[in-house]
This record gives sequence, C-alpha cells and structure tokens, in this order.
Amino acid sequence: MQADLDMTIVGLLMGASIPVMVVLLLLVAASIMSWSIIFAKRSLIRRTKDASDEFEAAFWSGGDLNTLYQSTTRGKGGAIGMASIFEAGFREFNRQVQHGDNSPSKIVEECRRAMHVAQMREVDRLGQGLANLATIGSTSPYVGLFGTVWGIMTAFMELGSQAHTATLAVVAPPIAEALIATAMGLFAAIPAVIAYNRFADKVVRLEYRYDTFTEEFTSILERHARNRKDA
Repeated sequence: MQADLDMTIVGLLMGASIPVMVVLLLLVAASIMSWSIIFAKRSLIRRTKDASDEFEAAFWSGGDLNTLYQSTTRGKGGAIGMASIFEAGFREFNRQVQHGDNSPSKIVEECRRAMHVAQMREVDRLGQGLANLATIGSTSPYVGLFGTVWGIMTAFMELGSQAHTATLAVVAPPIAEALIATAMGLFAAIPAVIAYNRFADKVVRLEYRYDTFTEEFTSILERHARNRKDA
C-alpha cells in the first residue's frame, strides 16, 4: 500500500529530488508566464484589429479628413492601430502646410516619415512578449529533458547500489519523476509555440495592412499638397 501511495502524482512530486523539483518549478513558472502573455496578447491584437477595421471603414467612407482627425484625437486612451498612423501623418501634414514654404514633395516626405515612425511604434507594441513565447516554446522541452536525464540517472544509481535487491519499486519512482518532468516541459512548450506562430502571423498581417494604408494615405496627402500649392 505504501508503494501505491508513493507512486501517486502527489507522492512523486513530494518525494522528488531537489534537481527535479527545481526543474518542475521552473516549468510551472514558465507555463504561467506563457499563458499570461497569451491572454494579454490575444486581447491586444483583437482590440487593435477591431479598431483598425472601424477606422478604415470611416476613412474610406468619404468624410472630411479634418473631421476624422478630430474624432481620432478625441478618442479615449489615444489612437491605436491604423488610426495612430493616420493621426501622425495628418498632424505632420498640417504642421508642414502651416510653414507655407515647403514643396509638395517635401511635405509628403515628412508625412511619410512620421507615419513610418508611428507604424514602427505600433508594430513594436504588438510584438512585445512574442520573444518570450518563442523562448519558452524552444527551451521548455530541454529543461524538461534535463529533469528526465536526472531522474533516469538517479534510477540507475539506485539500481547499481542495490543490485542484490533491485526491484521495480526501487527504480520506478525516479523514472516516474523523469516522465513528469518531460510531460511538464511539453505542457509549457506546446501552447507557447502555437500561440507564438498564431500571433506572429496576425502581427505580420496587420503590418501589411499598415504598409498599404500608409502608401494610399501618402497619395491622398500628395494630392492635397499639390492642390494647396496650385491654389
């Protein structure tokens, strides 16, 4: 009966060697960090995509750009996503126009630079935490493998020191510890890898949308700059 109790999951964890226990604690901490990043990143990307969809619909509805700019700047929490790029470009456009002595090409170049900076800031905000997911996904199996190797090594040491009375009850606990470490490493790694690939793809898709919008808005600003120059 005692052997049965020792072979339960709780019994194995309570009786695990210090190196295996350290490995398990590290993997639990990595898993908690991974899931916290996953939930936060999922919410951020969804909120950014929804805001960009809403702004893009308003932008192409044919309304006045000044009105759209004012509504964007009055938004709670500041503009995010595509609206942030628009805000940076149109603010720079107004600033350049007020100078009155810049050529249309100079105005457009400054607007493009401002939008590029805003875009880089948005992409960086979306990408924060993805490197941590990639690290957890790539290293957790190896951390679990260390626990596996240690457990198997301990099992063979027990087997060698008690060769005359070696039984399954002697080698089973350290081998079971090793299997738990392996399973925990996979438990931490698999969600992190899946989430990283999924979020990285979404960030790239949003970045493509930002690039397209920047080029289209640059063309609109160029037409406005030339019209002002000819007026």
